[in-house]
Amino acid sequence: MRKIILSEWISLDGYVSDKKGQLDFFASLVRKTYAEADQVKFLETIDTILLGRKTYEQFVEIWPDRPADTEVLADRMNRGRKIVFSNTLKDAPWGKWPVAEIASGNAISYIQQLKSIPGKNIVLWASISLAQTLMKENLIDEYRLFLCPILTSGGRKLFTEEINPTTLRLLEVRHYDTGIVCLNYLSPL
Repeated sequence: MRKIILSEWISLDGYVSDKKGQLDFFASLVRKTYAEADQVKFLETIDTILLGRKTYEQFVEIWPDRPADTEVLADRMNRGRKIVFSNTLKDAPWGKWPVAEIASGNAISYIQQLKSIPGKNIVLWASISLAQTLMKENLIDEYRLFLCPILTSGGRKLFTEEINPTTLRLLEVRHYDTGIVCLNYLSPL
């Protein structure tokens, strides 16, 4: 069965955005980190990208114009299957690339069905509300947390009190020259 992999950038004090809702503390590091050999290898293991509406709206402003021939992450983002979870969007264009699919209604049943279809793994990037919904339902199989060497002293938390207590198993730790540490955990589903 395919895995749902949650990949998030998080501050040392546990926030995925700062007090103003900004992502500046990690935004400049994403493309550089995904150019690392281990991240390129990870990108080869996925064939579907899950996005919430807000993340789709942010990503569509950036990724379709990135050079897919020279940036591995841009290639995966632009060519890969993208599913946007939204009850308000009617379509999800992606520049000159194939449009993203829209999934509306019950995200839980949709994702349960998606996991049962043959294919590579599925990654959920950003999309905090969707991530928290899936965590509450224990649908995340693996966590890839990019720990940034910064304290935001507030902002939006990834792990809230509504998330069920879970003991994760550490699979791997990767250190990068930027100071980023990738913590890869397996959920005990």
